[in-house]
Amino acid sequence: MTTLALPAPRLLRADVLKFRRRRGLAVVVGVLTIVAITLTYAIIELFHVANAAKYGAAGGLDNLANGTNLVATLGAAAAAIVGGVAAVGDRDAGVYRDLVVTGRSRVALLLSRMLGGLAYLLPFVAGAFAIACAASVALRGNLAAPSLHVMVAGGLWTLLSVTFYYLVSFGVACLTGSRSYTIGIVLAFRLALTPLLASISALGVVREIVPGSALTHIAPASLTQAVSQGAVVPMSIGATAAVLVAWTMLSLVLGGLRDVRRDA
Repeated sequence: MTTLALPAPRLLRADVLKFRRRRGLAVVVGVLTIVAITLTYAIIELFHVANAAKYGAAGGLDNLANGTNLVATLGAAAAAIVGGVAAVGDRDAGVYRDLVVTGRSRVALLLSRMLGGLAYLLPFVAGAFAIACAASVALRGNLAAPSLHVMVAGGLWTLLSVTFYYLVSFGVACLTGSRSYTIGIVLAFRLALTPLLASISALGVVREIVPGSALTHIAPASLTQAVSQGAVVPMSIGATAAVLVAWTMLSLVLGGLRDVRRDA
């Protein structure tokens, strides 16, 4: 019988430490977040320095909007990878059985892995967005700098978007028991299916259940055009919250039930 219990702080710290010891994972997530945004702004600025008449400055509000989209998109890819590792990493490594036989609750183990992966991922995303904000101000040239409100709102939206895809990825990985399947499913849905479904106007209200439409709806107004995943679908705040919560809870509940009942 599975005992319902919250993970102890010691267990949570241990799971975070396990992520930090995965050097290959750190390289992949770092490249998808911090390295990608740094190279993007560096390349744009180099083009500007080489030919200022043809290429605009790397900073400013428009480039922050594009940078936000880059961090959110690649952050979703990083979320799928980390979510898959968090869900099935212990099983793949053959240590899950050892954790279960100690008497720890399977639910506590599940929650600890989920929270540990999220705690590991979000600093990379926050760091990447901070670089985008700093570059948008420092490299703006004669362009208007983005306001503090836009940067804070954009940062919170980016963290929310990445957190959503991480939780969905974690649930899918628990359900399938496979990291590779999870990465393929989540990326295909995020990068291909979402823009396609949102752009088919004949679907009408059905487009509102696509999570990308909900995330676009709550993005800061000055960033909406850049971060939109297909056509912008009009939605109420209540519908937006319901869609995001429903997708998150559905994936976590189904994945969690499968995980705690699977043989160790």
